[in-house]
Amino acid sequence: QVQAVESGGGSAQAGGSLRLSCAASGRTFSMSAMGWFRQAPGKARDFVAAINWSGSIVNYADSVKGRFTISRDNAKNTVYLQMNSLKPEDTAVYYCAAVSGTTALGSWGQGTQVIVSP
Repeated sequence: QVQAVESGGGSAQAGGSLRLSCAASGRTFSMSAMGWFRQAPGKARDFVAAINWSGSIVNYADSVKGRFTISRDNAKNTVYLQMNSLKPEDTAVYYCAAVSGTTALGSWGQGTQVIVSP
């Protein structure tokens, strides 16, 4: 089972960039597909992006395509989310988890807060 700790959140202005990191533990990390999700205040948690075990296949929500890039470094047990051209609607708590397709597996970590101002 993969346990994840997210970091890298903060505040940015619209049009800016942030890079999130997800430090994962667990013997199965290098063989696990991983994904990012986000939850805005008062809304459900939504899928953002996913990457397969080798990094050769990625998938994005329509709302972030062309702006966000997911990547991973299996040697460091870390998954990244590079967020460019940020919009106020990207404001949310971002979570990382092992996934099956776009469905998260296991329990959630504490997440990392992203706030984008106009």
